[in-house]
Amino acid sequence: MASSTTTDPLLLFRQSIRTSSRIIPVSSSESNDEVALSQATHLVFSDSGNRVVLPVDVQSRFMSTEGNLIDLRSIYFAWVNRDITIPEYNAAAEKLNEELGKGGVHKFPFVERLNLIAWLEGAGDDTEFIKPLVGGEKEGGEKVGGGFGEEMKKVEKRGEKAGKGMVDPRLAQIYEGERRMGDRNSVLRGIKPTDFSHIRKLATQFMTRKPTGNSGDARSSTNISNNPSLALNQKPAKRPDPIILLSPSASSLLRMSNAKAFLEGGRYTPPDHSTPPTMIAVSRIIKDMDPNRPIRFILVEGPENFRPEYWNRVVAVFTTGQAWQFKSYKWTNPVELFKHVQGVYLGWRGEQPPESVRAFGHKVLACSVEKWRDPGQPGAEQSRWRDREVVESIWKAVEANMRAKGWKKDAAPTSI
Repeated sequence: MASSTTTDPLLLFRQSIRTSSRIIPVSSSESNDEVALSQATHLVFSDSGNRVVLPVDVQSRFMSTEGNLIDLRSIYFAWVNRDITIPEYNAAAEKLNEELGKGGVHKFPFVERLNLIAWLEGAGDDTEFIKPLVGGEKEGGEKVGGGFGEEMKKVEKRGEKAGKGMVDPRLAQIYEGERRMGDRNSVLRGIKPTDFSHIRKLATQFMTRKPTGNSGDARSSTNISNNPSLALNQKPAKRPDPIILLSPSASSLLRMSNAKAFLEGGRYTPPDHSTPPTMIAVSRIIKDMDPNRPIRFILVEGPENFRPEYWNRVVAVFTTGQAWQFKSYKWTNPVELFKHVQGVYLGWRGEQPPESVRAFGHKVLACSVEKWRDPGQPGAEQSRWRDREVVESIWKAVEANMRAKGWKKDAAPTSI
């Protein structure tokens, strides 16, 4: 058994992974019977008869962002759970810590866990989380096996002792010449700094502004006329997708879960309670703008991720009449908002819209759908034929507002 005081835990762990050797948690230094990690006191590293035992609480050279050295048990736990998601990993770590009591495992954050797994798999020798070896010893030192060349020599010696002959020299030569993968630091940095200043001259002709008729753009038009290839390669500007805002209220009949089926398929179904997507897209052909290609509309429930220019793309806002919906809008006053954007209220047939919706003004379209009934009930499906009629009335109002605001086949309004 090798001494645990002369063996670096991280290098031993990495070499065991490289040679596909077993790493077994045991209940004592003399045992070879595998036990659960919560009951283990040591880890046994075995490779073709060589047995190395290390305590699970021995500290490694991996240092967390808090400045603490991570123990071997936490390294082993992170490695065996490398393929599960972060929430699953955190839940497993909490369960193990409950079983261990004191001295639980360290829960690696995402970046730490990613760097550790990559380093153990041999993706690179440099990482900010691993302290260098004392005395300047290299990561591939001979204590635990340095590189594939050294490993093949050890395999050859073991083969001779076992009377099984030599390893194929050609195979050993291939392993010796194998290129090791680098991490981001070694890949992005060469042997010397590179001067890219000459790229500016090449990029000047491609970054020239288009002529707009102003006197200050005379030089730009000259550059374009001198380079006819630029005029041939100019692509038409892409029209941004219009945006429809849905109400985030739980009482809204139209939510992210059922909006696509209603606005595209023309059939109303009640919203479900599953986790909705943050954004969906629906398509609609507007013949006055582009009769050959459908226009994609982006549907979201709130403007939390909006940039200022996104408000010029909003073509409709669905509302339930609750004023808190507009607190984070560009126009927090509903009356002012619906002067710029088409409003839509969707309610049940036979019920009057709330007084607040009627107070918003005529720019809010009030629509009603038949009350939802279980499809298993007699005649339930017969009442749903009116849904498409309601959908068409909504799209008609949205399209009229888009034409009034200046939406075109290849352009969106710069201000609404």
